[in-house]
Amino acid sequence: MSADKPAIPDWRLCADAKTLVAEAAAAVAELAERSIQQRGIFRIALAGGRTPQALYRELQSLPTDWAAWHVYFGDERSVPVGEPERNDRMAHAAWLDHVPIPDSQRHPVPAELGPRAGARAYADELQRAGRLDLALLGVGEDGHTASLFPGMNLGDAPTAPLALPVYDAPKPPAERVTLSLAALNAARWIIVLADGEGKRDAIARWQAGEDLPVSHLAPLEKLTVFMTASAAPQGAPDTPR
Repeated sequence: MSADKPAIPDWRLCADAKTLVAEAAAAVAELAERSIQQRGIFRIALAGGRTPQALYRELQSLPTDWAAWHVYFGDERSVPVGEPERNDRMAHAAWLDHVPIPDSQRHPVPAELGPRAGARAYADELQRAGRLDLALLGVGEDGHTASLFPGMNLGDAPTAPLALPVYDAPKPPAERVTLSLAALNAARWIIVLADGEGKRDAIARWQAGEDLPVSHLAPLEKLTVFMTASAAPQGAPDTPR
C-alpha cells in the first residue's frame, strides 16, 4: 500500500473503553510475538493521550521477551525532558518504567532541541532503525493523527524525511516533532484508537472518504481502528464486542 492509495481500515467496534483496551492489547501482543519469532525484534512507535495511557497500563503484564522490544514515539512536544506535557513521560509512568526493556532500546524524540533540530535527529535515528513493526496512533477531532494536522505538510512524498518539524500546531504547545506519513506508512501495522463522542465526527468524515490526515494512513500490511460505541458514527460497521 502507499499514501496515494489509502488502506481500507479494519473497523473494530468495542462496547466501551475497557473492551477497546483489552482488544488492542491482544493485537499488540499478537504482532509482537510474530515479529520476534520472525525477525528477533519488535519495533513499536507510541502515541500520547488518555486512551493509549490505559493501553500502556494493560501492557505491563504482557508475557513477552522485553529484550527484543525497541520503543519509539509517533510525536513529541518541544518542551524540556521530564515535563508533564511530554508523551514519553506519560508512557514511562504508565508502562515503560515497569518492564525490563533495555534503556538503549528506548528511543525518545529529542524534541527539546526544537522542532527543526529534533526532527532532523529523529529522522536519522529512524533511518538507522529500519521499518516499524507497529505504529500506535490516535485521531483528533479535526482528523489529525500524531502531530500531522490538516493543512500542513504530511511528509507523504517518496523523498520526505521520516520526521517533521511542527511550528503551528492548532493546540498547545505549537512546536512539536512528528513522524511523517513516509515513516508511518512504512510500518507493517498501524493501530488507531478512538474513544469518546468527540471523535465521532472525525471517524464519520474518515469513513466518508474526506481528505483528512488520518485518511492517508496506508501501512504495508494492516490498518486496524479500535473505536468505542461512543466514538462510532451511526450505522458504523461491525457490532460491539
